[in-house]
Amino acid sequence: MSGMLTELRERRPLVHCMTNIVVANFQANGLLALGASPVMADAPEEVEEMASAASCTVLNIGTLRLGTLEAMEMAGRAANGAGKPVVLDPVGAGATRFRREAVSRLLGAMEIMLIRCNAGELAAIAGVDWQASGVDAGQGEMDVEAVAAQVARKHGCLVAVTGQTDVLADGERTVRISGGHPVMSRITGAGCLLSAVCGAFLAAGNDPFRAVATALAFYKAAGGRAAEKSSLPGSFLPAFIDQMALLEDKDLTVPEPEKEVRA
Repeated sequence: MSGMLTELRERRPLVHCMTNIVVANFQANGLLALGASPVMADAPEEVEEMASAASCTVLNIGTLRLGTLEAMEMAGRAANGAGKPVVLDPVGAGATRFRREAVSRLLGAMEIMLIRCNAGELAAIAGVDWQASGVDAGQGEMDVEAVAAQVARKHGCLVAVTGQTDVLADGERTVRISGGHPVMSRITGAGCLLSAVCGAFLAAGNDPFRAVATALAFYKAAGGRAAEKSSLPGSFLPAFIDQMALLEDKDLTVPEPEKEVRA
């Protein structure tokens, strides 16, 4: 049984979210329910100071502008300099050239500890043919585990691909985490909040791979329990926030990773 959730709540990590206008409130409330402390700062005048002081920084390109992108670069480098983890959420990475170039720019400008994405975003980063629709996952044919491992090795980071079954890879190990409920795909910002939750666990844990695996298991468990209260999107949301506050370490099951087999 992991004690990471208890450790997180005792440490109350400050999670710096440079996020999009659609999900900022949901992210903040979710982090508070989890037991972390959120801050949303994206002004170039303060992002370096905030990223240095925060426990982790989460970069989310959902409603990206050029000025925000430049501020994200500043924040990411400052977080690197302070030894704090950086999480990249490449929302809709394949939807437009601007987004594709922005993700490439961020990956080249700093050390990313975790890329948290859906299958379509992974495909865009890896250059795999995929039919995406806006910021949704879309559809196509891809060995998600193999491509996640390839991207992890290329960029020297963890890659979490979330969906019906989540896949976490570091290029050497892979773990699959099931659970949750389909209603989670019908609420705005479920993946965005998960990226922030992963950041909070990274800030509280000493083993990054285990920390992200625990974050994914936590999120699946919260979604599954909330759906027992309601599987309708509107009433699911408050139940989900409640379950994030109610879950304890004993409620989490984190599977052991498998060694990556290379051809």
